[in-house]
Amino acid sequence: MEKLLEVKNLKQHFPVAAGIFKKNYVKAVDDISFYINKGETLGLVGESGCGKSSAGRTILRLYEPTAGRIIYNGEDITEKKMLPYRKKMQIVFQDPYASLNPRMTVADIVAEPIDIHKLAENKKDRQDRIIEMLSRVGLNSEHANRYPHEFSGGQRQRIGIARALAVNPEFIVCDEPVSALDVSIQAQIVNMFEELQSDLGLTYLFIAHDLSVVKHISNRIGVMYLGKLVELSSSREVAMNPLHPYTKSLLSAIPIPDPIESKKRQRIVLQGDVPSPINPPSGCRFRTRCQYATSLCAEEEPEFREFSTGHFAACHRIEEIG
Repeated sequence: MEKLLEVKNLKQHFPVAAGIFKKNYVKAVDDISFYINKGETLGLVGESGCGKSSAGRTILRLYEPTAGRIIYNGEDITEKKMLPYRKKMQIVFQDPYASLNPRMTVADIVAEPIDIHKLAENKKDRQDRIIEMLSRVGLNSEHANRYPHEFSGGQRQRIGIARALAVNPEFIVCDEPVSALDVSIQAQIVNMFEELQSDLGLTYLFIAHDLSVVKHISNRIGVMYLGKLVELSSSREVAMNPLHPYTKSLLSAIPIPDPIESKKRQRIVLQGDVPSPINPPSGCRFRTRCQYATSLCAEEEPEFREFSTGHFAACHRIEEIG
């Protein structure tokens, strides 16, 4: 398969004041590498604050990367002007209430990227494109002249998706696009993402903290903890054969509809809170909450390496803990 996007040693450190002369840095994304093939969905999961949204936004250069390289379709775009690539790379934001301008009609919101990239030849062409985009996401022409406050959360997210689709992108970062929605609406939006992918040949980076949603939509899953990738493999392999203790804990939290099976299963509850990304633990970042941690885990950072074909993880003790 052909790679569409490749990220090499990406870092995103945000400066925070720590006194008059001193600066500290929040290490939101700290040296991660992965690739996404054309037409596939890579899911990125982890607790709130682990750096997944920062990673997505840095890939689109909404935040300038601190270090590392972003390669899109074989071209290094880390320092290039992004306007030509904005047509190819889009984002659907998490909060459908905050990501739409309340003073703009739905037609103007969807048409904004069309106008910026001069994609419409005339007013009729512009209007036709707006209606086409709205119908793709399950809305109709009557919705075009309304304002965002007149819509439900699910409908607003559809408007956000229509705006992202308006420039015919190849790659979309879905930044927790269903986490602010009701569970019944979540399923509709996820199914719509899948339909759009098969119809338009889209490639997704799908960011979420709900592993069950990611498992459903993704071809491969990357698990992040405190700015680091700790595991990466196919969604089936991550679900059936998780290697990293953190991934095992996340999977054990997914509810099972069968009460008998649910009783048999051992829930892995993590102790303590996520450490501060300003001052992360030495060695393995997960060691302060890991039941298998040894002195080696405090001294040496585990290498992110391949344990079986296509299955990567970063842990010193994977062979022992099984």
